[in-house]
Amino acid sequence: VQLQASGGGLVQAGGSLRLSCAASGRTLSAYGMGWFRQAPGKEREFVAAVTWTGDNTYYADSVKGRFTISRDNAKNTVYLQMNSLKPGDTAVYYCAADRYGLGSELESVDTYDDWGQGTQVTVSS
Repeated sequence: VQLQASGGGLVQAGGSLRLSCAASGRTLSAYGMGWFRQAPGKEREFVAAVTWTGDNTYYADSVKGRFTISRDNAKNTVYLQMNSLKPGDTAVYYCAADRYGLGSELESVDTYDDWGQGTQVTVSS
């Protein structure tokens, strides 16, 4: 499945952004979906994930209560709503897909086969 992430930008601390990950080639309804981020000089890290059934979501401790992942299978799109943004959230954000993905393995970079190109999020203080 091909993934296209969008919605990044420059925002002040405390602001909000909504990232979108649109899929083509296959329907996203059969995929567990994740969002990851990578800051300069750091490894790619888990942010949020949703199972292919949509029943469960997972979040990194650093974003719990501020970020929300959701999926709209009719639009073949997954979203990441980011509120109360902090300078530490600055990174390139990537979406990823894992066919029939379930469970906490969705928190691992190694689980995913398909990745989007990334969208830059910059939070100024």
